[in-house]
Amino acid sequence: MEGTRAPKGISETGDPLLLTPGPLTTSKNVKQAMVHDWGSRDQAFISINKAVLEQLPKILNGSETHVTVPMQGSGTFAVEAMLTTFIPPAGKVLLLINGAYGQRAKTIVEIARRKYVVHETAEDRPPDLAQVEALLKSDAEITHVFAVHCETTSGILNPIVAIARLAEQYGRRFLLDSMSAFGALPLDVKTMTVDAVAASSNKCIEGVPGLGFVIAREAALKETQGNATTLVLDLYDQWHNFQKTGQYRFTPPIHVIVSFHKALQEFLAEGGQLGRGLRYSENGRVLVEGMQALGFKPLLQATLQAPIIYTFHMPRDPRFVFQSFYDSLKVRGYVIYPGKLTVADSFRIGCIGRINAAHMRGFLANVSEVLAEMGVTRSEVAA
Repeated sequence: MEGTRAPKGISETGDPLLLTPGPLTTSKNVKQAMVHDWGSRDQAFISINKAVLEQLPKILNGSETHVTVPMQGSGTFAVEAMLTTFIPPAGKVLLLINGAYGQRAKTIVEIARRKYVVHETAEDRPPDLAQVEALLKSDAEITHVFAVHCETTSGILNPIVAIARLAEQYGRRFLLDSMSAFGALPLDVKTMTVDAVAASSNKCIEGVPGLGFVIAREAALKETQGNATTLVLDLYDQWHNFQKTGQYRFTPPIHVIVSFHKALQEFLAEGGQLGRGLRYSENGRVLVEGMQALGFKPLLQATLQAPIIYTFHMPRDPRFVFQSFYDSLKVRGYVIYPGKLTVADSFRIGCIGRINAAHMRGFLANVSEVLAEMGVTRSEVAA
């Protein structure tokens, strides 16, 4: 808005900043990598793709034990491929649900006609590990356990190491949706046994949407032949074809992959998971402290919060109209997310992507001005 003292949000390419959990703001170089055309069977592209697939297991310390199986499509393609490839027809999965992405996994296994049992907690509560253990003790049919690393419905960080250890203790296989956490939060397969980890290009590695991938324990992947319920989502067949030809079975999202290769280079230059995680954590600290100073109440306790996306309760003041709040921030160069909770009115603000603490401070200054324009004071926000 003309005359405002608060800085307008702007990316390296002049776009609004996406304060979302992905798609997210990407660097200029990541975008520029897509301006060229590549043949999918050309050796130059095959080499780039190979470098991407070999780099990903290193991020979770699994280069000796795990392999990457890429899957064309969004992150949900990778999650569905993981669940329907790794859970055999006679298997049964324990689904740990505390948000929309756990519910989506439930829908996937229902459609695939796999047996399942659910342990569900509120969207602001992690799984009850004692109840998880009781289920594993009492139900001998359970073969797999599924959890979401960071459930972006609320932003909660689930206790995946403890879950993995329970699964291993009781002889079950562990499957992890690390979509919004991979590359930013610690994940080490040498300290926890996990058969497969699903993630995608457009989250914490800061690429563009279009490529999902599953980092699978190779020994477990070799056991999955014949399990898949669809042709295109068969991870075993995709991996086996790469072993034979080094190529995708079907047309890959070439520009996305080349761009993702550039994003991985930038990820490594920043210090990998540690460096990126530190930047996101600082973004989150600045965000939550600033929003609290303005009167907004976070949904989660600090001990449960992942530095990925933050959920805030909607102010009760009738002068606060979320759509007006959203639209005013977008005009000022900041795009936020509506809430996804089923139990409370809320909105969400992401702190991942090519953004830093200065961007977050600029965002907070704009929030303050928008509230003033709406006639909403700090005490009324907090009421």
